[in-house]
Amino acid sequence: MRWKGRRGSANVEDRRGVSGGTIAGGVGISGIIIALLVTFLGGDPSTVLEQMQETQINTSGHVEVSAEEQELAEFVSVVLADTEDVWEKAFQQMGMTYRPPKLVLFSGQVQSACGFASAASGPFYCPGDEKVYIDLSFCEVLEKRFGAHGDFAIAYVIAHEVGHHVQNLLGILGEVQTQQRRMNQTDANAMTVRLELQADFLSGYWAHHAHKMFNILEAGDLEEALRAAGAVGDDAIQMKTQGRIVPDDFTHGTSQQRMGWFRRGFDTGDLNQGDTFKRGAV
Repeated sequence: MRWKGRRGSANVEDRRGVSGGTIAGGVGISGIIIALLVTFLGGDPSTVLEQMQETQINTSGHVEVSAEEQELAEFVSVVLADTEDVWEKAFQQMGMTYRPPKLVLFSGQVQSACGFASAASGPFYCPGDEKVYIDLSFCEVLEKRFGAHGDFAIAYVIAHEVGHHVQNLLGILGEVQTQQRRMNQTDANAMTVRLELQADFLSGYWAHHAHKMFNILEAGDLEEALRAAGAVGDDAIQMKTQGRIVPDDFTHGTSQQRMGWFRRGFDTGDLNQGDTFKRGAV
């Protein structure tokens, strides 16, 4: 993917240096309490605070970012900027205003408005705070565990999560969640599959229009995205993890469905083609 030399998004929130809710280098609540006790005993609290800050810088779990990971973060920022440009234009054409999501980079674990999550959860979108969350170590997992190589595989994942934000802004996500509360688990899962496949379509729609705007695609990029979509199909993951396929447990769709809806979004670039909820669509 061609991305260097283009703008990055201002909507990236880097929490990779955060440990246990305290920014690395900060003293935290406990440090403040200890400093107050020192004051009461007639000591100099500034000395204590300075010592604690120095200690926490070394022990709070602050993440040292490699040059490779920093470049990856810059890539993610450019992809996010591309989604902003594409969806701002699309919403203008619908007579609406696009409100871009924040993208949170984290390491290991994170607290969102949707609850606590670990890196094992993979990238996710939280409608409660309108943020996309990603631990960049997932990019290595995507390649080594799922066999999805290349930068455009990562771009597909980010655009998919931003697709959920688009669904949220359009009221689709909220309507689906309302309906699911009245359903049994099997039917609720089927609705989630339709939601996820539509996000795949929206990811393909983004790729179509981002290429028209910025000429982003290089040879093999489309195949990278399709491999990633296929690798994270429910049937592929179930076979890899449990050796059998259980369709009633699907929550994202089969590999073929995921690739197909991404491809439809990319080929048509037409939002009217992305209704995964109509009868017979899935």
